[in-house]
Amino acid sequence: LFLFHQEVVSEESEEESNGVNLMEFSDEILLHILSYVPCTDLVLNVRRTCRKLATLCLDKSLTHTVLLQKDYKVNKDKVKQLMRDIGKEIYQLNMAGCYWLPSSTIDHVTRCKNLVKLNLSGCHVTSLRLSKMLSSLQHLRSLAIDVNPGFDASQLSSECKATLSRVSELKQTLYTPSYGVVPCCTSLEKLLLYFEILDRSREGFMLSGQLMVGESNVPHYQNLRIFYARLAPGYVNQEVVRLYLAVLSDRTPENLHAFLISAPGSFAETGATKNLLDSMARNVRLDALQLPKAWINGSGLLQHLKFNNPFYFSFSRCTLSGGHLIQRVINGGKDLKSLTSLNLSGCVHCLAPESLFRKAEDDIDSSILESLVVSCCNLRHLNLSAAHHHSSESIGNHLCQLLSRLKHLLSLALPVCSITDVGATMEKPPSTPNLVPQTFGRKVRIGVQTYPRNLGDQTNQKIESSVFWALMGSLRFLETLEIIGSSFSSAMPRNEPAIRNSLPPCVRAQSVGDSEVAAISQLTYLQSLTLAQLPNILTGSGLVNIGLQCQHLRTLSLANLGMMGKVVYMSALMDMLKHCKCLRDLRLEQPYFCAGAQFFQALSHCSSLERLCIVSRSGTLQSDAVMSFMASCLEVIMCHMFMGESLTVCKNLQQSIVRSFQAERPALNVVIFPLLHEDLTEVIRDVPMRHLDEITLFKSRVAEEPPNLWW
Repeated sequence: LFLFHQEVVSEESEEESNGVNLMEFSDEILLHILSYVPCTDLVLNVRRTCRKLATLCLDKSLTHTVLLQKDYKVNKDKVKQLMRDIGKEIYQLNMAGCYWLPSSTIDHVTRCKNLVKLNLSGCHVTSLRLSKMLSSLQHLRSLAIDVNPGFDASQLSSECKATLSRVSELKQTLYTPSYGVVPCCTSLEKLLLYFEILDRSREGFMLSGQLMVGESNVPHYQNLRIFYARLAPGYVNQEVVRLYLAVLSDRTPENLHAFLISAPGSFAETGATKNLLDSMARNVRLDALQLPKAWINGSGLLQHLKFNNPFYFSFSRCTLSGGHLIQRVINGGKDLKSLTSLNLSGCVHCLAPESLFRKAEDDIDSSILESLVVSCCNLRHLNLSAAHHHSSESIGNHLCQLLSRLKHLLSLALPVCSITDVGATMEKPPSTPNLVPQTFGRKVRIGVQTYPRNLGDQTNQKIESSVFWALMGSLRFLETLEIIGSSFSSAMPRNEPAIRNSLPPCVRAQSVGDSEVAAISQLTYLQSLTLAQLPNILTGSGLVNIGLQCQHLRTLSLANLGMMGKVVYMSALMDMLKHCKCLRDLRLEQPYFCAGAQFFQALSHCSSLERLCIVSRSGTLQSDAVMSFMASCLEVIMCHMFMGESLTVCKNLQQSIVRSFQAERPALNVVIFPLLHEDLTEVIRDVPMRHLDEITLFKSRVAEEPPNLWW
């Protein structure tokens, strides 16, 4: 946008420009360049620079799909003007997560008469506004909305219901027990349900999923091809999803090819769900499958289900053994070339022949992993986290060596203990003076650490001969990497008080540290990195290498690195941040973290930073440093800090930030609160779902959902 304003002031100035003039490029090249500019800037700013751009900015290729979901600078007036100028040209509109826009903004969507796809997830929409808007969108076929307390389907007009009857794709996020608009959508082919209902109201009353029993209409699933349900923790969510499934159990759609239910904790199987699964085994052939662990554990379900050309499997937290995985799912590799995404997170026995007499820490059976790699050679997303996958001493059969054959991987999640060289675990980690034990200790003053600035200062030969170094070298196009301790748990669970103590890391993970982190710097195209519970981080020197080499890094999450009583990698982290020009999201979780002037000065080099989250038991912050950082980093719209400061300090800082920057940053969301305060869960419930789900809460995100589940 800056280039356009600088080089294209007027058509008369084109001939006088020195060097290459943007206007000399072909229309095709200019359209490609313009496709990277936010639509609001194209229509409201760029097209006013000259007549040629005025024409190009309204090209159908640029106005057909309008994405506002992460345009944090957009406001009500801009949306109004945008809809007025190009509303009739918009066929797909994504406003997901625009929580800062007032509900009246939705009224302007009625100008988009030709809309086919509309995403309003995370937007404030009442029943009456939804009715008015949908009544004018007769071509709509895909819709995403939230159903909040107070939603009343009886307020939907007949014209609105007529539009909904033609909708074939629906994504519905439920914050209250309700069918929402599902009964009105009689032509559904794809149904995505996100259950975010809390067990208690704000007033403390217990909620019940039975509140929706009185509704007269029921869902219509006869044309359904994709059913997906993701449940947040809580029994009410389980009660409500059972009511949605009850209709499916009566008659399973013949064209169903993807059935996915993601449920944390225990979600018991009932007679109705058993009938549903039995019916699916008899009547459908699936391409994607995910079930609660209780529905799979100990049952012969997988032996009876039939698959067509599967592209996604998730057996997260199931006790499925490697033997069953090979026999019942992979089927000798005959049908799994189509599989692109596999989630085995928390599946502790999935790489062992049987689970009956096996301990979770026993060595894996490399032949099972080899069969998996050979059969699923086109995997792009693989999650093996939250389990102890220990390789044996057999040469050439290490987990990292076998995974290096998966040349198409784009995202990978591994437990820390799986990447260590077997021989290294037999050696005692280097002794380091001045380090406190691996427990929560007293607060330690943090000085400037000394660490090797490049790999030349370390034992290069030993590092580059490691199996993990070789793995990173073979996965050159990897975009997302998660290395998470098998026993790691975040201090911030969803609906519970903060966890005060964490389990010690796996013994096999004790040698994983700076050299392994340095190996990650080979991933030139890395965009997202998560490192959690790496106990042998001594200086954090590998972080600097990542900052220098991984110039596309956009998301960074670090948790519990090194010794727990002291932030040993602070100096290296600050050096790293100076090179992260593309970093958008930063999440740090570390006890005794000092968010002071030096840290925020280094963080200010991240000119693209938009979201910051710090979680630190007994952590401290300097209010003046935070204010200076917010003033210098103009793109930051989310600042979440859960530290050890007093409630008064936290509230005063939060109010200061909001008062100083809210007006110029409409999407600004600030939460600064004591981590161990009893009201933390009440504060968390007010965080916009976009931030809560994407950064504030820690979780493994590799293969969490099927790829391209929603646009």
